Amino acid sequence: MKKRVKNTILWIKSKVLLIAPGENAMKGAARGLIYLTIFLALLYSFLYAFEIGDPYYLIFGILNIIALALAAVLGVWIIKLLYQIPRPYKFALFMCLPLLAMILFFQLELAAGLAILFSILGAVYFVFFRSSFFRLSIPKKIVAALGLLLGLLGLGASIYYYSLSGLDVDPIANAALLSSKNISPIAGNSPAKPGSYAVKTLTYGSGKDKHRAEFEKQVTYNFLTDSVNGVAFLDNWKGFSGWWREKYWGFDDKSLPINGRVWYPEGLGPFPLVLVVHGNHSMQDYSDTGYDYLGELLASKGMILVSVDENFINYSWTDIFKGLAKENDARGWLLLEHLKLWHNWNAKIDHPFYDRIDTTKIALIGHSRGGEAVAHAAMLNEMDYYPDDASVELGYHFNIESIVAIAPVDGQYQAGNTKTALKDINYFAIHGAQDADVTSFAGSMQFERISFQDTSYHFKSGLYVYGANHGQFNTSWGNNDSGNPFVGLLNLKQQLDESSQQEIAKVYISAFLEATLLDKKEYLPLFLDARKGKNWLPETIYLNQFEDSNLKALANFDEDFNVSTVSIDSGRIQSKNLTVWKESEIQLKWGKKGSRAAFLGWDYELEDSLKDEKAKAYVSDSLIASYSLKFDPTVFSLDSTSLLQFSMAESREDTKPKSSGKWINNKKEDNNANSQEAEQNTSTDEPDKEETEPEEKIAEKPLDFSIHLTDSAGQSIEFLLSEFSALQREIDVTIWKSDFLKGESESEHVFQTFSYNLGELAKLNPDFLLDQLETIAFVFDQSASGVVIVDNIGFSREFYK
Repeated sequence: MKKRVKNTILWIKSKVLLIAPGENAMKGAARGLIYLTIFLALLYSFLYAFEIGDPYYLIFGILNIIALALAAVLGVWIIKLLYQIPRPYKFALFMCLPLLAMILFFQLELAAGLAILFSILGAVYFVFFRSSFFRLSIPKKIVAALGLLLGLLGLGASIYYYSLSGLDVDPIANAALLSSKNISPIAGNSPAKPGSYAVKTLTYGSGKDKHRAEFEKQVTYNFLTDSVNGVAFLDNWKGFSGWWREKYWGFDDKSLPINGRVWYPEGLGPFPLVLVVHGNHSMQDYSDTGYDYLGELLASKGMILVSVDENFINYSWTDIFKGLAKENDARGWLLLEHLKLWHNWNAKIDHPFYDRIDTTKIALIGHSRGGEAVAHAAMLNEMDYYPDDASVELGYHFNIESIVAIAPVDGQYQAGNTKTALKDINYFAIHGAQDADVTSFAGSMQFERISFQDTSYHFKSGLYVYGANHGQFNTSWGNNDSGNPFVGLLNLKQQLDESSQQEIAKVYISAFLEATLLDKKEYLPLFLDARKGKNWLPETIYLNQFEDSNLKALANFDEDFNVSTVSIDSGRIQSKNLTVWKESEIQLKWGKKGSRAAFLGWDYELEDSLKDEKAKAYVSDSLIASYSLKFDPTVFSLDSTSLLQFSMAESREDTKPKSSGKWINNKKEDNNANSQEAEQNTSTDEPDKEETEPEEKIAEKPLDFSIHLTDSAGQSIEFLLSEFSALQREIDVTIWKSDFLKGESESEHVFQTFSYNLGELAKLNPDFLLDQLETIAFVFDQSASGVVIVDNIGFSREFYK
């Protein structure tokens, strides 16, 4: 039989050869393809050059043909080299390079390096141990010995590289700590200190969980729960992935369990109810256990905290075969089903939690995808029908007062292809700069989509923490954000330790919930300025963004594309000597923030030795850049309790984007003026600064400038931005160790809110009339150059007024 099949194949090959094109035919095909294509390309270039009236385009067309011909020669040479590689090694390359790339998260430099190292080690092993080394010629022995040395050095270097926690980065100046103003911390105990309540725990669930006794055998009668049908909210629970998911869990998408672990205070209550939900992680590595540190703390302070189990809709390796996707609406909907359960228990007279829950005070906490899901839950809570399928009734309408988003994603689910917008709810988002999973501060996007419209007090806040990662907010996730078991690929040296990161989470989350659910307003300043909690917080860089319902915007730059208008009917914007002036969408590392802002840049082209000096000492007043907003003083009704407030970030774009044409003459004039001014203001008694390069790198000085306020009578007050804080430079982070090899780092526009008490500032000039304030001017007279992004300029009120 085998011989017959072989003969059949040979017969087919012989017949194919009879009709296969010969050498002359292939040569003709090649020349026909080349000649006719070149003719067509030249004809195209000629006609196009004639059409646009530019004969030089014909030369461009010819050069393009020549360049592609050279590229073809190079390609043929590379293919020839590949063809000469022995078949076993060629097979090894085609199999192992993609595999190494996947294992190393497509860090191609490492994949190529390991491929070379493994090849050298394999070759050396075979030469020394599988063949006769001593029979080799002397040159081959030398090459083999060098290969052995190179392989061992490479292996040692790889092990050393992997064992490092990371490498040092350029120092970063903490702008908030450089302020000369003495910041008075909030009095009293840290919000992270346990409260007076004894803490008890329990679990509730279906009683049928195949893998977790806490949701099966350990659930008592009163806490057995019914399953819910999630078909309307889940896609792709089918095929091989759905089969495996159902086989592992023992249920399908029509019978999702309601499982939770509870920390609650001992006492009658009623107590506020807080639900926390994890994000996406391997479904077999259970994530709901990771918020025990929050459960113990919040329960001791008189709140019930429930860690919701949603592991069954988390990631599985089988999802590569088209598994669950865009399921964050399901995560949010499940939270509402848990709230429904608790409301039923609260109303059930024979239940242990009867009348022990304050259903007017509810908060949701979510981490990662859960951080997006809590916003969806708040949105769906207000609806009677599911927006993507109105045949599904909702109608929950619970009193959700506050939501906390820990390193959230944004836009994974979009109702009606539109991102979730919320109103009249308190919001807090926290994100770590060292996050290797959600690398952009996506919570700042949701921050922009929250508005305040009713008469109650609400606020929203964002906190960006240098050194915090993604996983350490959950005790079961830890310091490995990538999911790759080779954690040594990550740069961990700049990471905060787990206890410090969780202490930050405890301080802020506890303060947020106590302020919004328990009315402890004394914690509010912490969300505007982390220095107010300096006695409680580990030392690192914190960037706070804050806005409350008292803020009345003068300019938020979203109203139109006219750079000279403000957001109110009366008012105008002017500038002098800016090298950058535009209004544009704010771009993050991944996606857009969802808000426009003003980009303002200046550059006085001072000598390097003067870069850290105050610009106004070396630049004439007529050349100082400024940006001013003039408005009707009667619009805001300002008094001594009013606050001037705006958000700002640094931009690393070019401070001199225009360097040709009419701008070049202006720059020459400015250079001459700057040089003359520098000569006039430089004392001959000052010792010459040495031009020797410093031994170690010095952190770049934060940006500063003056703010001038002028009333309708011309009276003014002046103060520095750094009266609150200098502007933090963009924070560079290095996530992977391989980024050090490439000299790469990442940063993005993270905003910081600045706030100034007008009553205190008015004391600088007794003749200044606050209720007649009509001009705000940013005067860039301190730093030699820079670009800042400013947003949400307006007026608010002191927290206690």
